[in-house]
Amino acid sequence: MKTNRLFHLSLTLLLVLLLVGSAAGQTGMLPIADGPFKPTDQSLTQFKYPEWFCDAKFGIWAHWGPQAVPRQGDWYARRMYIEKDPAYAYHVEHYGHPSVFGYKDIIPLWKAEKWDPEKLMELYKKAGAKYFVSMGTHHDNFFLWNSSLHSWNAVKMGPKKDVVGIWQAAARKQGLKFGVSEHLGASYTWFQAAHLSDTKGPKEGVPYDGANPAYSELYHAAAEPEDNKWLTNNLIFQIEWFERIRELIDNYHPDLLYSDSQMPFGDVGRSLVAHFYNQGIPANSNQTNVIYTCKQFSAGKWVEDVERGIKDTTSLYPWQTDTSIGDWYYRTGQKYKTATEVVQMLVDIVSKNGNLLLNVVQTPEGDIEPDMLLILDGIGNWTAANGEGIYGSRPWKIFGENSKEAEAFKPEQFDENYKFNSKDIRFTTKDGFLYAYCLGIPAQDIRIKSLGNKSALSSPVASVKMLGSDVKVKWTQEAEALVIKKPSKMPAWQVPGFKIEFKK
Repeated sequence: MKTNRLFHLSLTLLLVLLLVGSAAGQTGMLPIADGPFKPTDQSLTQFKYPEWFCDAKFGIWAHWGPQAVPRQGDWYARRMYIEKDPAYAYHVEHYGHPSVFGYKDIIPLWKAEKWDPEKLMELYKKAGAKYFVSMGTHHDNFFLWNSSLHSWNAVKMGPKKDVVGIWQAAARKQGLKFGVSEHLGASYTWFQAAHLSDTKGPKEGVPYDGANPAYSELYHAAAEPEDNKWLTNNLIFQIEWFERIRELIDNYHPDLLYSDSQMPFGDVGRSLVAHFYNQGIPANSNQTNVIYTCKQFSAGKWVEDVERGIKDTTSLYPWQTDTSIGDWYYRTGQKYKTATEVVQMLVDIVSKNGNLLLNVVQTPEGDIEPDMLLILDGIGNWTAANGEGIYGSRPWKIFGENSKEAEAFKPEQFDENYKFNSKDIRFTTKDGFLYAYCLGIPAQDIRIKSLGNKSALSSPVASVKMLGSDVKVKWTQEAEALVIKKPSKMPAWQVPGFKIEFKK
């Protein structure tokens, strides 16, 4: 066993040297586009956040692919190979045992026959999105772009369409920036479940179809036992990841690239980020115009992404929350966020120098359900009336004032129990104006302590207007607070915004 492992390690290192050497000649580095960015942390700190991203604030994501087919939610391609998971029982009952009918057999069932990308993009723009992100590849190792490196892709199988390219054309038509998400970095260990077998029952010990070498292009080769973290330590896998995500970048030149992990694979990942930044530099410029985002503190090198969570204070560097209206993939009977909950998140995140990337759940067929349409309509009504203080805004000197309920909540990833209410106030600023948003309809007058006469304001308040309304607002600036009388008629939405002007 020890001899076999040493042989495998030696072969791996040899292949890596061959790959790197053939790709980069005598440089000893992976091939990257010419430009100022090099695959080092010091070089990546040259990154300057493009204005388009800092202004955009709100994006919509299509977290969509073959895993939607069974209507069982996220991670189906892995969960169907785990005996104790309900998805395994569902799969056996509806499709058969995964030693015979595996994920490879789910893929052809994804036809996307009701997908109308242009209509959806019109809806997303109306909802207020300024950028759109397509799934490039999820952990299931199925590519949604026209790949020459990987035959398991949406042009050759399933819908037989270049999903990424079609989404991109629709986004560009609506004037939206376009991004892609890659989850391939985690796929190499995530998909090892397909190599297992039942531990009991009539199929005990019978390998699942992922163990069949004929399908290793989809399920990956078997990993070493100790290679079981979120990101693989196998250099061959890492080089493959670089080549394939570079193909995605070079074929589509997206404005944004998202990795569902920390920045993957050390110097291999730095090489990809440097390549992405260099190829994203417009002519006659020395600054890139693209965004890389991953789940790692940025220190100014990229955009930090917080999955299903928020930050507890304003960040020096622009950042992003990614979340979904419901489950990541379509699931029968799932509960969706309301338009109010989405707007509350958006305002809170923007006040802290962040953007919100929201997944809109599509059916396997590609359309969205009527209740989803109502949610998008509610979001759009709010952004149309209140977006003045969102788009193009920047954080104020403080992000806002917290209610006792919100103060007790400690923000972190994968926890969205925010408990926002009307006593939670959030601030943004733009063009010399201050915008104050209540994260709920107030039951009585609104008291903003940060704007009292005794506060550290450089000038007194001159006027207060309610966004999206012609109702005249009555207010007084007292010693301890700016007091806004509850307007006689509140807007239809639950998050009212106020535009505050100061005396010159």
